[in-house]
Amino acid sequence: MFILEEPYVSTLLKQTILSLDTPVLNTPQASRTFAGTGQALLPDGEAERACRSGEVARIYTNSENAVEWIATHLGDTGHHQGIRLFKDKVLFRQLLSDLYPDYRFQEIASDDLATFDPSNLRLPFVIKPAVGFFSLGVHVVNQYEEWPGIAATLLEEASTQRDLYPDHVLGFDRFIAEESILGEEFAVDAYFDHEGRVVILNILGHLFASREDVSDRVYVTSPELIQQWRHPFATFLEEVGRRAGLRDFPFHAELRVDAAGRIAPIEVNPMRFAGWCVTDLAHHAYGINPYTAYMLDQPPDWDRILVERRGRVFAVVVADLPSQVDLGNIESVDYEAFLARFSTPLELRRVDFNRYPVFAFLFVETAAANSPELIDVLGADLTPYLTYRR
Repeated sequence: MFILEEPYVSTLLKQTILSLDTPVLNTPQASRTFAGTGQALLPDGEAERACRSGEVARIYTNSENAVEWIATHLGDTGHHQGIRLFKDKVLFRQLLSDLYPDYRFQEIASDDLATFDPSNLRLPFVIKPAVGFFSLGVHVVNQYEEWPGIAATLLEEASTQRDLYPDHVLGFDRFIAEESILGEEFAVDAYFDHEGRVVILNILGHLFASREDVSDRVYVTSPELIQQWRHPFATFLEEVGRRAGLRDFPFHAELRVDAAGRIAPIEVNPMRFAGWCVTDLAHHAYGINPYTAYMLDQPPDWDRILVERRGRVFAVVVADLPSQVDLGNIESVDYEAFLARFSTPLELRRVDFNRYPVFAFLFVETAAANSPELIDVLGADLTPYLTYRR
């Protein structure tokens, strides 16, 4: 069953659902998406019955906004257990704590931010909402003296960003302070099959402008990257799934690999692949439809794909905006000028910039993962593309 919620449903996801004989929950987003198409939508009671009876074995959500429905209607099932373990970063760290006995983390209530003693953690460390999304509210602390200013910033962000997403997607009442995991960062779209095995659908390398950068500006993928990491990542993630007891479960994992090749988890996002339908990059890069692959349990033929696509590099560029921009005052965006930065744009997705701190997602093909056009956009100020209301 598909559960569609805000903020975004891609054309690929919509067309895939229309082509599959798969139930769709009746939500306001689904009603808008399929208006005039004849797509049948299941009411809450019928959808819950189908899930509990086993008629529906697999659920996919395009957005973590759907977590609330699962908690309300399927709160005693394995789906909700996996969501709870993965969505709450404190519970997730506790689940894997014995694998990383020297790794330190601490939960902090928002009311205690100002009085928290940061010297309990080794530098550098990261502070972020215990329930978070899209790098919102994430800060790196490099010196203990920075803490008062960062704590004040967190409280300010809580007041300005609290209403962007539901509390079960982004919450500012609890935070987790955890030691920085050094190394290369990767994002993995995958699912646990009916036996708990991991099926990899895409692997992306996360590029950063600097050590202090915590943004989601650029992710890249290539056959060479997938060839190197798909087996090690699958082995590691199967251990995570074994501990959580998960089957028939999609997820988006963020991992780091240190200089010695040791894999460490940053977080696992449940019931979905890359947010805002960014998972569609796999379709551009490898001809993989991630929704069909999961729903019909059709693992990619990576041996064939990696040979056919060798030497090609693809990326997604997230045109995010700094928190100090008054979103409501933006009148327009010069999308043509933004596109002109890139040699081979594939698909531009415009975003409601008056509502979200992003004005576009752009899929591109590029010469290399470290191509100048990607490196340049990493730390670029994108506000010159904006026109403000007078």
